[in-house]
Amino acid sequence: MRTILIAAASLLLLAGCKREQRVFDPGAAGSQIADGVALNDIHAGGSVAPPSGTKYQQSAYAVSEGKRLYVAYNCSGCHQHGGGGIGPALMDAEWIYGSRPEQIYSDIVQGRPNGMPSFGGKIPDYQVWELVGYVRSLSGQLPSDVAPSRSDEMPVAKAEQARQKEHPADEYPQKIQKAHP
Repeated sequence: MRTILIAAASLLLLAGCKREQRVFDPGAAGSQIADGVALNDIHAGGSVAPPSGTKYQQSAYAVSEGKRLYVAYNCSGCHQHGGGGIGPALMDAEWIYGSRPEQIYSDIVQGRPNGMPSFGGKIPDYQVWELVGYVRSLSGQLPSDVAPSRSDEMPVAKAEQARQKEHPADEYPQKIQKAHP
């Protein structure tokens, strides 16, 4: 009787555990080249779905991949490790083009005047969303259980997990054009 009770309790505990789902291969649909958001209602084919990267901001694996891509695509060359340099800082509350995920996605894919290159047509959509998740973690906008830990090469920097949440005011909000069905 005791072993049955222990086995039942073990099964209940295991059933209650939620494991993060990791997407190692997003498949054909997820690995399409990112080509930006629709700027007008005129386009060929069916309606264009607005970009959505919610699942990438809820996954610690995706955000850590975004951190790796941030270095691999040399984002740190302009933005340093979030503190700014040639490009604007990503660790504070002053965001020029907005801090919402769709706005950051648009910044990466379409580029911005005076220096930010367009990565549209060059990297897959899912990698853009992983970068968006990491960029948001730099200013503490993601939960600490999702944000990556401190980089080993930067021992004096505060880990993304430990940063206070910044509240970007979206002083210059960027319009997001949504597709109309």
